[in-house]
Amino acid sequence: MADLSKFGVPSVDGNPVIMMPKLQYRFRVFMVGFGQNSTAREFTQNVISVTRPSVTHDEITLDSYNSRAYLAAKHTWEPTTITLRDDMNNTVSRIIAEQLQKQLSHGTQSAAPAGVNYKFGIRIEQLDGTDTPLVTETWTLAGCFIQNANYNENNYATSDVMQITLQIRFDNADIHAGIAAVDAPGALTIGNTMGSGGGTFGNAVGAPT
Repeated sequence: MADLSKFGVPSVDGNPVIMMPKLQYRFRVFMVGFGQNSTAREFTQNVISVTRPSVTHDEITLDSYNSRAYLAAKHTWEPTTITLRDDMNNTVSRIIAEQLQKQLSHGTQSAAPAGVNYKFGIRIEQLDGTDTPLVTETWTLAGCFIQNANYNENNYATSDVMQITLQIRFDNADIHAGIAAVDAPGALTIGNTMGSGGGTFGNAVGAPT
């Protein structure tokens, strides 16, 4: 067994340790209330990449006698991007089309009367890599809608797979230790919260089905 006691940064108690980092490729994405199929398992299976949430706060400048102070003002969650494989059975493109149809029927030019009629939730889970994976961290995104859908291009000069890239705008995000669930488009039910941007707090939930 390797002796790791010589590596790492000395801690307060004098015992240096190396912590296992989270790995970018150990993750999965669940969509809740997306399109006409709330489970959308085929969507999850075809995810290539997803950007984790990013938040920016405006600032308020308070000028005083000889100096300035700064306060945090309104915040903005930047859109997240999900890239998917466009499978031969058209499953992914069909699910995306269903969601876009909920947001706006381009054929009839009819829009949903309220956000609750088309918004969905996203759960991004960080996994530990075992055969029965343990969820070590969960991001939950609420109040989501597709802001941009890019269907890539056909090209004779490449062997790359066809991809679909979605830019998704959302209202709120939370990060949790372990598993969390998005129960409704605009509300979160979570357990063991690490940091919160808001939502409805409840008991911890079980493993996703």
